[in-house]
Amino acid sequence: MASVFITASGTDVGKTFVAAGLIRYLRSQGEAIDAVKPIVSGFDPARAGESDSGVLLRALGLPFTDEEIHDISPWRFAAPLSPDMAARHAGTEIDFDQLVSFCETAMKEADGSLLVEGVGGVMVPIDQDNTVLDWIAELDLPVVLVAGTYLGSISHTLTAAEVLDQEDCDLRTIVVSESEGSHVPLFETVATISRFLPAIEVIALPRLEAGADHPAFAQIAKSCGLV
Repeated sequence: MASVFITASGTDVGKTFVAAGLIRYLRSQGEAIDAVKPIVSGFDPARAGESDSGVLLRALGLPFTDEEIHDISPWRFAAPLSPDMAARHAGTEIDFDQLVSFCETAMKEADGSLLVEGVGGVMVPIDQDNTVLDWIAELDLPVVLVAGTYLGSISHTLTAAEVLDQEDCDLRTIVVSESEGSHVPLFETVATISRFLPAIEVIALPRLEAGADHPAFAQIAKSCGLV
């Protein structure tokens, strides 16, 4: 079965929303699907259900137990900072080799397809030497890049796509998730990104309520080989 890495052009542009929507769509089609978000910063145990881990567990139909949260997100940090900083504030650090090994094991043990959700944007530091880009390159998975429609997003998206290409990463799909309160037109953003990256499928995802479904999720699933 297929595995896919979901990353983004930056922080808080909708990676978890896209991952959860894909999970719900695939489950509705009778497809076996699992997901991990190994690293979470800004994690509050008292509000675990509202965390990215909680959103994914809800989409998977799994309970919010300490065990399930640990299984999906073993590296959790209280500070809402980049992973290297958040780990340092917690008096520890993320072992990059262990992170890669965790994902490889999850891929092997998944009953069906697996979504690996990254943290922050493509160039977010994980430790003293490695970024999310290095993580993607090590796993060698097809990539879904989530972007927004805030002013500046086009530049951030094209830059992220460029560094992924430099590392020979398999960027399959760009999802432009409409940013809250943005006055930048969604479909014009899609058209502009498509003009500069004609070989990549660029999919528009309008602003939706949490848990809402949309035909775009079927497009995303097909474009990255999950169906």
